[in-house]
Amino acid sequence: MVTTLSRSQQSRKVVSKDMKQMVELPSEIPEEVRDPLAELMSQSQAAYTSYLQAQRKVAAAYRERQHQGEKSYKEIEEHAAKICTEAMEKAARALEKAEQEAEEAYKKVKMGAKQVYQNNVNEALRVRKETIEQAWEETKRNSESVWNVFQGKIEK
Repeated sequence: MVTTLSRSQQSRKVVSKDMKQMVELPSEIPEEVRDPLAELMSQSQAAYTSYLQAQRKVAAAYRERQHQGEKSYKEIEEHAAKICTEAMEKAARALEKAEQEAEEAYKKVKMGAKQVYQNNVNEALRVRKETIEQAWEETKRNSESVWNVFQGKIEK
């Protein structure tokens, strides 16, 4: 049977069954005995813990990268939608301007056509009037000439 007095004492006394004598042990016996297998297990656990921490960090980095990718995609999508909206508004303004210019050009052409029509009508009326006047003058001369022949006045 082995009995140990106090661990905090600087020396220990051990009593052996066979010898029944007291032996004094040195005070500098290490409290824990280093076991190489235990040390390797401890290193292995530390390495595994580091591996798990690194794996969590990598997973967090991948999640952050995915989040940044999604954020970038949304920004690009919003920018593309904004550009598309601006382009459609610009196209609508261009269409409106072109329609307005076409309407103005149509009005000018229509006014020009009315003016040409009116000029042609006026010319036709003038020619008609002149023709009627000439015909009237000719008719008057012929009537006078016939009247003169009827009255016996022949002009020489």
